[in-house]
Amino acid sequence: MWFRKYVCAVNGARQSRRQESFVHGTICPLVRGLRNDREENQMSPGDFAWMLMSTALVVFMVPGLALFYGGMVRSKNVLNMLNMNIYCLGIVPVVWVLFSYSLGNSSNGEGEGGWFGGELIGNFNNIGLKGLNQDPESLISVAFLMTFAAITPALISGAVADRMKFSAWAVFVPIWLVLVYTPVTYWVYSGWHEEMGAIDFAGGTAIHINAAVAALALILVLGKRKGWPQEGMPPHNLPMVMIGTGILWFGWFGFNAGSAGAANGQAVQALMNTFIATSAGMLAWLFVERVRDGHATTLGAASGIVAALVAITPAAGYVGGLSALAFGAVAGVLCYFAIQLKTKLGYDDSLDVVGVHGIGGIVGGVMLGLFADRSAIAGAEYQNGVFFGGGELLIDQIVAIGSVVLFSFILTTIIAVAIDKTLGLRVDEQAEYDGLDRSEHAETAYHEGILGRSVVSSSSTQ
Repeated sequence: MWFRKYVCAVNGARQSRRQESFVHGTICPLVRGLRNDREENQMSPGDFAWMLMSTALVVFMVPGLALFYGGMVRSKNVLNMLNMNIYCLGIVPVVWVLFSYSLGNSSNGEGEGGWFGGELIGNFNNIGLKGLNQDPESLISVAFLMTFAAITPALISGAVADRMKFSAWAVFVPIWLVLVYTPVTYWVYSGWHEEMGAIDFAGGTAIHINAAVAALALILVLGKRKGWPQEGMPPHNLPMVMIGTGILWFGWFGFNAGSAGAANGQAVQALMNTFIATSAGMLAWLFVERVRDGHATTLGAASGIVAALVAITPAAGYVGGLSALAFGAVAGVLCYFAIQLKTKLGYDDSLDVVGVHGIGGIVGGVMLGLFADRSAIAGAEYQNGVFFGGGELLIDQIVAIGSVVLFSFILTTIIAVAIDKTLGLRVDEQAEYDGLDRSEHAETAYHEGILGRSVVSSSSTQ
């Protein structure tokens, strides 16, 4: 995220160089652009206001995702899906401030080696928010990045819907956050990916591809739902899906535009790209769906929106003009076809996390290697894509994506197998048949009378 180039990567030597903003040993380009006559290393009140708002917007995306997923599962599993998502807002911030933030973001700086704080993982300088008192620039960075860390494992939950023990999920999330998400986010924004020249504006590789590959590994260990694919398992509440989709689209403006780290021109460009890419993705999905299936559906519109949001995420602050339309349209078409593969290949990705977030993230990351345009952003220092005179960036993007796919898949498989051999990953067959709302949470979302009619807690009418 470009926000990491606004706020210093905090480390043990930070106090000795407070007059310069360093990320990976370089003076932050956005700080240079924003300083003007303000005090060096200070965010403006407007920048703080935008980052506070962006942080809140991304937090709001988690209940939005819960509604999006919750509407797509069967009615007997909706509360379980809501719980799996909201749980991430509980456990992840605690782990994040204790040590995951430091290990995922604190580097030693240019020319300083060492295992911790080098190219693979951060150091321990900010364990437990050490040294961050009266440092609002760093604290808003901790908070904003914490929201990204929270929503990433929540994305995985859609793939394992209807069959994973909540107790296993409760253990999986913090372990995965530390062993997979933390090193990957460090690679992308502070480590060897960044050093190589690969770019990812707001988390296409670090978040969406990472989560989707982890989801694939987890469902391969977990196994298929009972009756899939022979039995139809349609969404139980499409209005809920659309409400969740709207919240996600709304929150994604903070997700992408907030990653500029300031209320500046790059934030405006990221917001515009996010808007038009998403519109194009929805239209592309609906068009293909209408041509192939004869109907443009509500679920198709929601899926196209999310696919395009995923695809534009890595590129939101790096492309200009009409490039965002191409990102959205290509993602809408390719993700539509990608979700058809699960039946053919036999993996039960319940809510199409792999097909939408995985393929969408890869589409966005690779297309960025073609469409990245320095002329779109004042003072930009990243490489141009192939269509704008570059070439090396495309290779860097492919290498970065491939490394995350391999790492996330292997580590997540190990974590899943370990949990399965100890706690057990999956509910038993009876619990799955009864529904996880009852078996895992002793609750039901929709109370019904003995004849299946809704119970109304009011006096009967005559």
